[in-house]
Amino acid sequence: MSTFSGLNTAYTGLVAARQGLNVVGQNIANANTEGYTRQRVSTSSIGALERTGLLTGGVQIGQGVSVDAIARLGDMHLDTRVRFSAGVAGYSAVRANTMSGLEASLREPGQQGISTQLQEFWASWQDLSNRPDDPAAGGAVLEEANILANMIKRGYQEAREQFSRLRSNVDTMAAEANGTASQIASLNEKIRFAVANGGSANELMDHRNLLTERLAALTGATVRQGNDGQVDVLIGGNAIVTGSSAQRIAVAPGSDTDISGTNGVQLVWESPSRAGMPVVLEGGEIAGALSMLSGTDGGPLRIAAQDYNAFAVKLADAVNGLHASGTTTDGTTGLDFFSYDTDAAGDPVNAALSLTVVVDDVKNLASAAAGAGNLDGSVADEISQLGIGADSPDRFWENIVTKIGVAAKTELQQANLADIASQSAKTLQISNASVDLDEENVNLLSYQHAYQGAARVMTAIDEMLDTLINRTGLVGR
Repeated sequence: MSTFSGLNTAYTGLVAARQGLNVVGQNIANANTEGYTRQRVSTSSIGALERTGLLTGGVQIGQGVSVDAIARLGDMHLDTRVRFSAGVAGYSAVRANTMSGLEASLREPGQQGISTQLQEFWASWQDLSNRPDDPAAGGAVLEEANILANMIKRGYQEAREQFSRLRSNVDTMAAEANGTASQIASLNEKIRFAVANGGSANELMDHRNLLTERLAALTGATVRQGNDGQVDVLIGGNAIVTGSSAQRIAVAPGSDTDISGTNGVQLVWESPSRAGMPVVLEGGEIAGALSMLSGTDGGPLRIAAQDYNAFAVKLADAVNGLHASGTTTDGTTGLDFFSYDTDAAGDPVNAALSLTVVVDDVKNLASAAAGAGNLDGSVADEISQLGIGADSPDRFWENIVTKIGVAAKTELQQANLADIASQSAKTLQISNASVDLDEENVNLLSYQHAYQGAARVMTAIDEMLDTLINRTGLVGR
């Protein structure tokens, strides 16, 4: 074997050590970069050249070291777990936040809640029954009634506004999902090109990994490994990203934008090949939002609005039934106290929003029983007792509050558990893929000494060659 081959062996050692130093530097520089996966130099030894004949020189040694690749130390199974848990956590978080907002809008228990106002309303009627000839007592009834009607209206409006915000968020999230899918497709193309040309695409893969995680949090998407470093991303078994092409999703035309609608909110494929086909979501924030906006039961927000309407009807009908049986100070009877809108068939229409106090003057309060005289307050007393009993408006409202409170607590617990699982999966991923500065410092010293050693070998061989070429035959002159 030629002595000059030793220079090449030492040179490959220098190259490998220098590449190792470069990779360590890249790791240290990105120790705090989100989504960065640590890298390592992958090397292999170069075998001896196979020679035959009389001048082979006997046993041959290897020809140095080869830098094969810059390995990305990620774990596909941990990445899959992170994406799955992100989809579950995203779904639960949206539901928990929505139910918590709905529960907060009830303001129960508290002075600003409807339960407290109901007590004030019934108490004002009780006071009127004791002082039917006192205008101040009558005025208190009208004031408390108007406050109660406005609180019911406010509760319905807050539920409607929450519906509108969440409905708008679905459009925003669908647009974000489309943008993310497009970026993943673009990165797929760049990665394919880099891999095909023998380059490193590790940083591109890190960026793509973050995007697939975000898409999973939005839609519950799954990832399938493709060829040449590319991935396919699927939603409910249908690909939203295939290689360098991406499909689009959108909210279906005709989806409701108001809580009083009946069409529901649905996500569909927008791309020509699947136009109008429903998108089957298995998790994610969009699925959580859609479950709150629609569903077989209409969704929790719609149910809350319906409950407000039903409560308004129950309250108005209960009070009107007794008030219409009483007489005013001038002997008028058959007057309603509350009113709400109805359709042609007489069915209530948005009763919570349209609930108003018909009586606008204390003289029109029917607090007396027919024929009992102006100082009778028996009807007012009966109205004051409407809050008592299993079928009272108060119990009806308590059931609404309890139902929403239990649902909110359940969703919050599920969201907490999903978040713990998501954080656990993320921690495992980070512990495997993140940069350990202590480890990198050890590697730095190792590659530094390897570089110094290869340089010493090269210096020694250079001196040997200098002696062989320039000084052979000079001994004794």
